[in-house]
Amino acid sequence: MPETDHQDRRRWMGVLAKAAPEEVAAAWSGLPAIPAYDFLRRPETGLVMVRGRIGGDGAAFNAGEMTVTRCSVRLAGGTIGHAWIAGRRADQAERAAVLDALMQDPARRPAIGRAIDWLAELQEARRDRGAHEAAATRVDFFTMVRGAG
Repeated sequence: MPETDHQDRRRWMGVLAKAAPEEVAAAWSGLPAIPAYDFLRRPETGLVMVRGRIGGDGAAFNAGEMTVTRCSVRLAGGTIGHAWIAGRRADQAERAAVLDALMQDPARRPAIGRAIDWLAELQEARRDRGAHEAAATRVDFFTMVRGAG
């Protein structure tokens, strides 16, 4: 897969992984006919270890475990799609895996890409709303300098 395709795939898989379940369901319902597919790995839920770094550059440490659901599918044409999502949503993992496979088909990419872009816009609006709410609670501290003596 060429580097640009790799970056594009990384982007759309990130959008699918972070989308709310009801948003993925809405995007799914607005798509043209979905082709037949088989499961390579049915949706299954498990735990992954989340790692972190203090200050972003310190030694890595285990922050804790996180529940994820993964799924892998193969379209009738042979294209394989994968998905890992946070939580216990088998239906969302299945849909995300199918959408990943569909996005790899250049003929289907424009239609599916519009759905992915819509999901990305919803995520950006959610981030902006959160940032606006956080900014409303900001407190500015200042110090007044007293004159000498």
